[in-house]
Amino acid sequence: MSLTDSLHAFDRAQQRRPWLGFVAAVVKKFGDDQAGQLAALISYYSFVSLFPLLLVFVTILGFVLEGDPTEQQKILDGALGQVPIIRDQLKLHSLTGSTTALVIGVVLAVLAGMGITGAIQNALNRIWSVPFKARPDFVHARLRSLGMLAILGTLSISSTVAGGFIGSASHPALTVVGGVAVAFAFNLALFMISFKLLTAAEVSWRDLLPGVIAASVFWQLLQHLGGYYVDHELKRLSPLYGVFGLVLGLLAWLYLGAQLTIFAAEINVVRKQRLWPRSFFTPLLDADKRALTSSAEIEERVEEETVEVSFDDPE
Repeated sequence: MSLTDSLHAFDRAQQRRPWLGFVAAVVKKFGDDQAGQLAALISYYSFVSLFPLLLVFVTILGFVLEGDPTEQQKILDGALGQVPIIRDQLKLHSLTGSTTALVIGVVLAVLAGMGITGAIQNALNRIWSVPFKARPDFVHARLRSLGMLAILGTLSISSTVAGGFIGSASHPALTVVGGVAVAFAFNLALFMISFKLLTAAEVSWRDLLPGVIAASVFWQLLQHLGGYYVDHELKRLSPLYGVFGLVLGLLAWLYLGAQLTIFAAEINVVRKQRLWPRSFFTPLLDADKRALTSSAEIEERVEEETVEVSFDDPE
């Protein structure tokens, strides 16, 4: 049996099995939406905003915990333990408070953070097939990004601090389990609010739950595996290669996280719109036609514009 025959056989098999057909439909929708490019934009803004955010975070802690090196180190170990690749670099420096650093960090963090929320809005509207004419205008989109930035920033910091207890072997098992549970709960809230408020599509909270749980699990695993890789692999590199590993590893980590987040959101779309089973070859199935029609209708940009889609009958 040739490779083509094997692929056609798999395609027929996944169409007959609901669970396999659902997974295949999510993968198909992920590709149709060019989610890799959407994730690249999110990871770019995340990378740009990460250092200003850490600058603000560390500076504030420097003010609050000034004169208490023990508590400073404890907070650094906890918070930065959830940011693989860069945590060891930042731990080399003690916490200090600087008004200038705080102002610069806040301005840069807000600008970059609005870029993140804007990119996520674009990605979620894309995968939910929201036409351009139904999306918020420039002003309302920025205001929504600013408001969501405050909410998501608070939840992210809370999740990071709570989850920081996980990576340390010195904590009792009960404390580690508690840290995992609290971090997971904050992640659930983070993704639920993001998936609900950063899209113009009308979706109920219940319809978002499967993707929210998947995204929370993905990020929890990504944090643990990233920390394990840093502890067992990156520390062995020379200083020169360590710098390259620092940057490339962080970018890869953020890009993978963005892809997993979009993949989790696609689960909700496929489930809500019943876009399975899909066909990877011809003839097109009903779910294929509905998905392709929605993708074309995204390009409607003004109220007077209507996109109509038709399909030729297979010969």
